Amino acid sequence: MTQKVKRKIALITGASRGLGKNTALHLVDKGIDVVITYHSQKDEAQKVVSQIEAKGGKAITLQLDAAKSETFEAFRINLLYGLKETWGRQDFDFLVNNAGFGIYKPFAETTEDDFDRLMNCHFKGVFFLTQKLLPLIVHGGRILNITTGLTRFTIPGFTAYAAMKGAVETLSLYLAKELGARNISVNCVAPGAVETDFGGGMVRDTPEVNQMMSDATAMGRVGLPDDIGGVVSSLLAGENQWMTAQRIEVSGGQSI
Repeated sequence: MTQKVKRKIALITGASRGLGKNTALHLVDKGIDVVITYHSQKDEAQKVVSQIEAKGGKAITLQLDAAKSETFEAFRINLLYGLKETWGRQDFDFLVNNAGFGIYKPFAETTEDDFDRLMNCHFKGVFFLTQKLLPLIVHGGRILNITTGLTRFTIPGFTAYAAMKGAVETLSLYLAKELGARNISVNCVAPGAVETDFGGGMVRDTPEVNQMMSDATAMGRVGLPDDIGGVVSSLLAGENQWMTAQRIEVSGGQSI
């Protein structure tokens, strides 16, 4: 009797839209099921689940405010319930820390509230959510943190945002070292300018910004969600387990 192959499961934060949604759809094409978290757009998250199911995969949605670490224990409990009910498991394979938002302000105008909001979501949230979920990640699992090309090149107005992502890149190096004994790889994907609703859709909806970014890119255009989702899914599903502690920039050669 042939034993049924256990499908792998990825948890993607902030997957009701943008890069997280695109990544989820790419993963199901590679035979990987998905736990989708959303902040407030429950209906949009459910639409993603419907798309995944139409492709033959399984997915569930869970509410998560990635900026409120005090809610992470309740989220862990809800996740365990969802894993058991849907897959008969109490663990998962891949964690993608993707949830986030942007604040576009010059350094001199960035308030302490702006700073705290960015830090709570992009750094503190990533740190403590990963810590909380670590016991549920399988031996040989993978953690992938979404950072930004802005940690290498600079665009005035993103000082605080880029600083938080730089902290995540350093955190990823240390996690790769500490989790290597469990054969868990930890890498970062750093997107360049991409046409999403990030920053109010600045790149997607502002022709002059789109053109400026395209002109600064070796491949002559800004990115599309598929450009990022395809890379993330390949890193998780591909045969690259020995690769860890790497920052992979996906920017079309922006500002080189």
